[in-house]
Amino acid sequence: MLRQTRKFSSFSNGFFITTPIYYANAAPHLGHLYSSLIADTINRFENLTSFHRNILFSTGTDEHGMKVLQSAQKHNVSIENYCKSISSQYKNLFKESGIEYSNFIRTTDDQHKIAVTDLWNKLKAQNAIYKDKYSGYYCLQDETFLSESQLNTDPITGKKTSIESGHPVEWSEEENYMFKLTDYQEDVIYWAKHENRVVPNKFNKILLDMLHNERLPDLSISRPSSRMTWGVPVPNDSSQNIYVWLDALTNYLTVAGYPNEMKIWPPNVQVIGKDILKFHGIYWPAFLIAANLEPPEQLLVHSHWTVDGQKMSKSKGNVIDPMERSKLYSFEGIRYFLLREGVQHSDGNYSDEKIIKILNAELANTLGNLFSRACAKSLNPEQIIPKIDPEQMNELIKNESCKILFEKMTELPDIARKFYTEYSFHLVVDSVMSTLHAANGFFESAKPWEFKNSNEHSDMAKLDTIISITLECLRICGIVMQPIVPNYSSKLLDRLNVSKELRFWKDTKLNLAKINRSLMVCS
Repeated sequence: MLRQTRKFSSFSNGFFITTPIYYANAAPHLGHLYSSLIADTINRFENLTSFHRNILFSTGTDEHGMKVLQSAQKHNVSIENYCKSISSQYKNLFKESGIEYSNFIRTTDDQHKIAVTDLWNKLKAQNAIYKDKYSGYYCLQDETFLSESQLNTDPITGKKTSIESGHPVEWSEEENYMFKLTDYQEDVIYWAKHENRVVPNKFNKILLDMLHNERLPDLSISRPSSRMTWGVPVPNDSSQNIYVWLDALTNYLTVAGYPNEMKIWPPNVQVIGKDILKFHGIYWPAFLIAANLEPPEQLLVHSHWTVDGQKMSKSKGNVIDPMERSKLYSFEGIRYFLLREGVQHSDGNYSDEKIIKILNAELANTLGNLFSRACAKSLNPEQIIPKIDPEQMNELIKNESCKILFEKMTELPDIARKFYTEYSFHLVVDSVMSTLHAANGFFESAKPWEFKNSNEHSDMAKLDTIISITLECLRICGIVMQPIVPNYSSKLLDRLNVSKELRFWKDTKLNLAKINRSLMVCS
């Protein structure tokens, strides 16, 4: 049974979401942006649906470890300036991409070092740490020891590599501090078996397989400071530095206020890539349980991105720099593409051809052209949202295309909400595009251009009603799409003169009384 843990939340109506903190050995790439966009979309949806809740959204950079030090040396700059430069690149990318985090943490922050030291002392006080001679295969690039079952052996050279990462390993013998991971295996299994603990279910099965298939060995949680010189020192033992993953995982505690009274705990959702599932699904809850702290409520695991069907790698020269691509497609365009094409359970595939095709077909044509047609001065010379004519509405609703559109507009908020809560953002976009296709079909079927030159009151009333219905559809879609394309949606809602106070989820319901108004839509 899971050990008794304490609740630290000082308010019950809060929401805490995190991204992984990104390793500061290189500039951000597409995969880093994708993780953060997922978290930002969840954060924005929570703000739309629960705008009275206190929301904590954290991200940041992981700045300790030999790979970071080696990168700084390679660039011939001090480690401090190198880390500052990399963290600034992340902050700039997130700012330009509309990622509205509330906390950006750097593991070199003094407050974080205090938190790491305190957690170490707490684990030591719980008798979860001991010192021992340790030998095994060590992967410098992954900065971790691996067991024989985690290795591949080349039949020709005899050289061993990590099965998970493909990186080479070497035999190492040294004195380390060890965490009693074996003692907490059953506790972690108990935690992991909870429904929706790890989503999608594919990754929950992978995690449970890791937990059930073998007895977890105790974990080395320090490195000799003579070998790993850049890190947080072990309390009262300057000969050792704390293992970078224990250091890095503690960031989630730091942003919550630990070791002081925490603002909120545990995290509601922690967004991670599939490559770090072991660290967040085994080590992290084990550390927390050992320290009498609650493990996270949910891990949201996402897959990776390939480029033109190939894995991104520096050696292939196909690593996508989102800053560079934004010059071609805009940050909002990249944001839309990643959230529209990405699915959590399978790798996504990036190609320039695909992003151009999707942006043109959906944002420019399906949505943009519909707005342009409804606001065309030839049809809407006063540039207003016209009043609904009840008699013409009754006539139009007899048309099959109008019936379909009203069904779509009525159903969209509930359908989209369900997909948002399931983190199926591509299905949110599908449902919005389906509604907009129905609106385009209605517009074509109703043929408003046939009434623009008429002097008949009934014709003008019908024209106004067609335009108003179309713009109401755009209003609803604009609100629904805010978490995915916030700037694009904001501009659309601005043009429709929708006040900031009427852009929450409660405002997505179709309301004909709201349509029956006259508002300026274009300057």
